[in-house]
Amino acid sequence: MKPSWVVVENLVQDRIGHVAFGTYTALSSLAIILATFSDIGLTHYTVKRIAGEPEYLATYFPTILPLRGALNVVALLVLLGVGWVVGYRGLQLGMLAVIGGALLLTQYGQFLRGTLQAHQRFNIDALLSVLEKVLLLGLVLLLLPMGLSLQGYIWARFATAAFAAVLLYGLMVRFFGRVRYRWQWTHARQTLLETLPFALITLLYGANERVDMVMLERLASPTEASYYAGAYRWVDAVMMYVWTIMPLFFARFAAASHNRAEQRNLLWFGQRVVTLPLLLACAFVLFRGELLFWQFTHSTSVEIDRMTLCLKILFLNVLVQAFFSVYSSLLNSTHYVQTVSWLVALSLGLNVVLNVLLLPSYGAAAAAFNTLLCAALVSVGYVWLVHYRAQVAVPWNLLARLLTAFVLLCAGWYGLQHLFVLPWLVECVAATIGFCVLSVGLGLIPLAEVKLFLQRSTNLKS
Repeated sequence: MKPSWVVVENLVQDRIGHVAFGTYTALSSLAIILATFSDIGLTHYTVKRIAGEPEYLATYFPTILPLRGALNVVALLVLLGVGWVVGYRGLQLGMLAVIGGALLLTQYGQFLRGTLQAHQRFNIDALLSVLEKVLLLGLVLLLLPMGLSLQGYIWARFATAAFAAVLLYGLMVRFFGRVRYRWQWTHARQTLLETLPFALITLLYGANERVDMVMLERLASPTEASYYAGAYRWVDAVMMYVWTIMPLFFARFAAASHNRAEQRNLLWFGQRVVTLPLLLACAFVLFRGELLFWQFTHSTSVEIDRMTLCLKILFLNVLVQAFFSVYSSLLNSTHYVQTVSWLVALSLGLNVVLNVLLLPSYGAAAAAFNTLLCAALVSVGYVWLVHYRAQVAVPWNLLARLLTAFVLLCAGWYGLQHLFVLPWLVECVAATIGFCVLSVGLGLIPLAEVKLFLQRSTNLKS
């Protein structure tokens, strides 16, 4: 669903224009930060408790359900207060309320889906997970012939979020019976105390990812925020690969928390699995990134160039993540969560300071560069912690071979572009084949280890 959603948002951005979409991006990013925090970890906590304690639904849910709704109301009021403080007024503040309401309803729907996950109704959960986006896609396609506007898109998102939330609540009642609200301060206090630390970490990570778009719109212009959003959308899509496989490594690292040899083997294996595919994606963007903006028929060549420059800088950030995200997973699965959080907090602080200094003059390109610099500094911290605190051997030789493969891939791609005149598709296929040959030649594709890892992961789940 993610690739199709990238295409839809590209289409919307192209149709409503960069100024309007930049405003929407900033408002949406601010709302996402607060909406994510409003969950305070209740969804994950509830799924775990219901799955392990069947009586939890009857005992705690009469308090947890209204608590979750109350948190949404508080989050919306806080969101509007923050919006007022950063300078939104009138129509923009109204749009922020609608966007925030839609995101909070989506969060509430994900919380309700947790009851289905806990009772292992995975087929229904999988269907509902894409329902809202399918409905929104239908509404967007319906609005296109009539002329898609920013307000129309915002209300379409709100309508689909509200429908999905009502449907999920109805399904929960249908499967598990009507929940009669029964407020108990003891249950509410216990739940908040157990989930609040996770909420603070979530807020930190959410702000670190989304603050650039808000600051761009406020300090530079909505147009610059739109350029950044158009580029960052592809970063988000590619990084889904990492977020999909990281839970597997997180579970394996946690299971081997007292076995450094096993952690080292997992780290070395994960280094290849995470890094290799992203090296090819990064090289594609560096040499053919402009192709990703094929839908922007209403943008000028200068605007496309600005988005492409931003995209290439952001994909250098992806390159850093490709090499070092597995180190973060190892640290978060052991005893270094608080230390990692401090690193992220320092990164966020540095990013904000650099944004204040550079965004007014250099716009989206500066935001992308600041993100890259902060990611690189945090990654140095990850490696230092793994090597000196966790005392897990860092695969320096493997890192060197991976970097060599990337440099040779880029050199080969440069040669293809300057020595031959090839259609872009032929050029990309040739570069991909060359990269596969390089990976095998440098010993970067461990087929036997892949089979062993999948077998052990299956055994761990069972």
